[in-house]
Amino acid sequence: MNRYSTVLLLGTLTMTTFAHADTLDGLFDNSVVSSISQAINDAYKPNGDNGDNGDNRDDSNDRNWDDQNQRRNEDDRHQYEDRQRQLEDRRRQLDEQQRQLDNQRRQLEDDERRLDEDYR
Repeated sequence: MNRYSTVLLLGTLTMTTFAHADTLDGLFDNSVVSSISQAINDAYKPNGDNGDNGDNRDDSNDRNWDDQNQRRNEDDRHQYEDRQRQLEDRRRQLDEQQRQLDNQRRQLEDDERRLDEDYR
């Protein structure tokens, strides 16, 4: 009887092990693996795309990014050119002011020289 119980117990454990192995094998069925893969892909591509035309969306995203980058570069270039014009205008104004100051200085020196000549 003792042997019979041992064989019965070992048989039950073996069958349980096979049942668990079949369950685990079912988990790794291709449909389950593909579902998990799809879920992972969807997590990295949050636009709700199911993967059928992911390349098109990636191209569209790249184009959008390129367009935005180009607009940003153009805006930056326009801002740079505007600022450059402003600085050139300011430089011209300062040059004109400097010419006026130089003229006033010459006039003052001439006036001082006349004054000195008149009192000598």
